[in-house]
Amino acid sequence: MSGYTEPHWAASGLVVIDMQVDFAEGGMLPVAGTDAVTPNVRRLAEGFRRAGRPIVHIVRLYPPGSSDVDLPRRAAVEAGAVLGAPDTPGSAVIAGIAGPGGPLPVDAGVLLAGKPQVLGEHEIVLFKPRWGAFYRTELEQWLRERQVDTVVVAGCNLPNCPRATLFEASERDFRTVLVEDAVSQVSAERLADLAGIGVTLSSTGTVLAEVAGPPVTG
Repeated sequence: MSGYTEPHWAASGLVVIDMQVDFAEGGMLPVAGTDAVTPNVRRLAEGFRRAGRPIVHIVRLYPPGSSDVDLPRRAAVEAGAVLGAPDTPGSAVIAGIAGPGGPLPVDAGVLLAGKPQVLGEHEIVLFKPRWGAFYRTELEQWLRERQVDTVVVAGCNLPNCPRATLFEASERDFRTVLVEDAVSQVSAERLADLAGIGVTLSSTGTVLAEVAGPPVTG
């Protein structure tokens, strides 16, 4: 591992991608494996919260009839498809990830205006209009303001949005970590792609131990 890619855990922030009701089992556009990794995503969020480290929940919102949509789904959304639509239960963050309790409703008015939905001093929700979480969002600025230099990624559907987000983070000189057991649709090919650009591949247990810091002795 290069000195330029090694994670700085004390300067890390968690970016949770697309963990929304519509992408889980029973949703309008379920992604296989998302339910299975949800407990680990919850554990990561709880651990970063306890450590006082920044957390950003990245979400998609598809207003029916909109054309500001990724190309593979544009025709369906333009025709009125309801998936991850504003002010629907499917757009909510899956229960227990953005804090205790049930699914967290997202504030579509705030998010579609490009602003963060603030959940706490170090925790927000941001809307992304395409695959990568840095595209047309305030993510980079928000992380820099909190002296984050290491982006830890977990969430839904590695081949698409988590992977794009890791490439964008690397392009911006962030150190990058993928939590393999907290992201759906993992494959050896995708992991090799990411390792090739300096992404650290890690596990929920390892990340939580690192973020918590060394045990107090004596």
